[in-house]
Amino acid sequence: MDFPRAEKLESQNEVPMPEEPGKGTSFLRTCFNGLNALSGVGILSIPYALAQGGWLGLLLLFLVAILCWYTGLLLRRCMHSHPLIKTYPDIGQHAFGYIGRVTVSVFMYVELYLVAVEFLILEGDNLNKLFPNMGFTIAGLKIGGRQAFVLLTSLVVLPTTWLKSLGLLAYVSAGGVLASFILVVCIIWVGAVDGVGFHENGVLLNWSGMPTAISMFAFCYCGHSVFPTLCSSMKDRSKFSKVLLVCFITSTINYGSMAILGYLMYGEHLKSQVTLNLPIKKFSSKIAIYTTLINPLTKYAIITAPIANAIEEKSFFKDSRPLSILIRTSIVISTVIVALTIPFFGYVMAFIGSFLSVTASMLLPCMCYLKLNKAARKFGLELVIIVAILVAGSFLGVIGTFISVKQIVNHL
Repeated sequence: MDFPRAEKLESQNEVPMPEEPGKGTSFLRTCFNGLNALSGVGILSIPYALAQGGWLGLLLLFLVAILCWYTGLLLRRCMHSHPLIKTYPDIGQHAFGYIGRVTVSVFMYVELYLVAVEFLILEGDNLNKLFPNMGFTIAGLKIGGRQAFVLLTSLVVLPTTWLKSLGLLAYVSAGGVLASFILVVCIIWVGAVDGVGFHENGVLLNWSGMPTAISMFAFCYCGHSVFPTLCSSMKDRSKFSKVLLVCFITSTINYGSMAILGYLMYGEHLKSQVTLNLPIKKFSSKIAIYTTLINPLTKYAIITAPIANAIEEKSFFKDSRPLSILIRTSIVISTVIVALTIPFFGYVMAFIGSFLSVTASMLLPCMCYLKLNKAARKFGLELVIIVAILVAGSFLGVIGTFISVKQIVNHL
């Protein structure tokens, strides 16, 4: 195994995060970075996910959180097997060789790419709600509504993708954690003060929507790609287990609160993003939507940077600035095309959760851990738990992927 070369490729496989050179990251800073990894656009759709599964879906939200927390611990244990392991692809390579590294990397890249697509869909939907009936004409072709805002958003983020140094953007994007809490506060305000109220009863259980609900829950906890990097950057790595516990408890409280509030407010009428349900004339609603819009604008470049870096590393002119700009512009254009072709925020999120997040956050950590730890393969409680996760994750992945793809195709 070529671990020096693996370390060289680390920046391609992980979302860049600001670090002070030569210094380890403190416990508090690592907790903040971990929360940033778990706090994303999933907060917008968590009420819709609960509406899909019914009130008992809350139990599944907590179960998914516990399983993903446990598989995060498994990744930490995998890092003990070799001192040079610093990233998730390193774990894949140490467990299954070059094929393992490629497999982990592909799932990470595709997940990052589709999250970038989700950013554009989100911006288009919410801007269209703020400014309805807007549009423009290009070469006699009239483009209006959501499509126009997707194109405008891409023009705004395009220059940020050309930057090689993303340190400043990484610091700005850390505001995503604060944005998530602001969003919850705004939802409480809309319900309690602005007259919407919390009067919807909802349903106890909806079997048909349960696969979609679980898939979206899995999307909310798909931070495993950065967990090994966070661990390796700490001053005291022995405290990383506590970091995971703090991050998962805090994010679950935030997700659970948003899910309950949104479901009580709008019940079965919830849209794929709770901001689309808010009364647009209320000041608190506008704060919620604007807060939602800022986060993707700052994170788009960071999300797509690992993909661009990987392509550039494989190209013949990897040090060419014009080629770098061309590659990054092409990525933006391709995400715009996908966002305009498949403008279904909730269904795309369900697909990411069921196919990519379940694989990267549940299945691969268990498989790598069993391969690297012989003692774990002996019959016992640990093996039973891991096998149960593999079986349940595989079932969810297959069913959830089939349903989400079917929903996308039907709406196309």
